[in-house]
Amino acid sequence: MLLLQAVLLLLALPSHGQDSTTESPGVLIPAPKGACAGWIAGIPGHPGHNGTPGRDGRDGTPGEKGEKGDAGLVGPKGDTGETGVTGAEGPRGFPGSPGRKGEPGEGAYVYRSAFSVGLEGRVTIPNVPIRFTKIFYNQQNHYDSTTGKFRCNIPGLYYFSYHITVYMKDVKVSLFKKDKAMLFTYDQYQDKNVDQASGSVLLHLQVDDQVWLQVYGDGDHNGLYADNVNDSISTGFLLYHDTN
Repeated sequence: MLLLQAVLLLLALPSHGQDSTTESPGVLIPAPKGACAGWIAGIPGHPGHNGTPGRDGRDGTPGEKGEKGDAGLVGPKGDTGETGVTGAEGPRGFPGSPGRKGEPGEGAYVYRSAFSVGLEGRVTIPNVPIRFTKIFYNQQNHYDSTTGKFRCNIPGLYYFSYHITVYMKDVKVSLFKKDKAMLFTYDQYQDKNVDQASGSVLLHLQVDDQVWLQVYGDGDHNGLYADNVNDSISTGFLLYHDTN
């Protein structure tokens, strides 16, 4: 390197006694300021390396808020999470307002079957149904005054009773159900006196079962009596019907 610079320096020296300040006849080459006599310019140097990047500048002021963008597409449904722990019971709320009154419902059907009848004369025949022809109540017509029998139209439990006046003779009466005596009553007549006898029973009846009263025995036990001030009556009515 030093040898190359020396060769270049010799080539640059003036020849033929020319002044160092002239490149050619009539052309002057100005010398650098402060340079000594006999100075010649060197060859251009190599470009320098890039310097290190400078520091980032300070942040600018925030810009204005942009317009709201369009909603994105709905993503897929996530998995169901685990059930959380049951929280503590909250305080009891205030009573709510009463609701509107409901529509009236249909009334339940009431099953009715009843009769109450009395004797109009003192003549009765033993061992046949007693015909009570004085009607106190027989609205459903389940009692037949022509036969003296009550016929069941509604299956269920029935209550039957009778209250008879006894006069002139002893009385033996029985309450029958389907040709079978279910209840017996006997009253012994006291001379020159009017006596009373009664009986009652609960019976379960099926449809078409018949119930009646009759005098049993011979005519010596036929003291059943009735007049305008003394009654002999028979009564029966349904307590409740079968639900089956």
